[in-house]
Amino acid sequence: VQLQASGGGLVQAGGSLRLSCAASGSIFSINNMGWYRQAPGKERELVATITSSGSTNYIDTVKGRFTISRDNAKNTVYLQMNSLEPEDTAVYYCNADLITHSGRRVLWGQGTQVTVSS
Repeated sequence: VQLQASGGGLVQAGGSLRLSCAASGSIFSINNMGWYRQAPGKERELVATITSSGSTNYIDTVKGRFTISRDNAKNTVYLQMNSLEPEDTAVYYCNADLITHSGRRVLWGQGTQVTVSS
């Protein structure tokens, strides 16, 4: 069972990016999914979460600019990032709370770099 993230890149301030993260393997169900980020010299911080029923939560600095969503049929979570700012530059990690054949597991994706130029 693993998480595979994609979609990062370099974008100018004010631009948009869409991150994707797909869970694969022997998965019975997925509870909460989320996106975290870690900027150079800073601790990893939670950006947004989404429950299995679609309830969402965001940190204040991305509210109104970022949207988290999920496709339960594809075991995939997305992060649509609009109006990007240089302060959004970080490595973004996806996270999922899963039920697998071997029990509950909390997994992390490999991280995808987002760089916003001013």
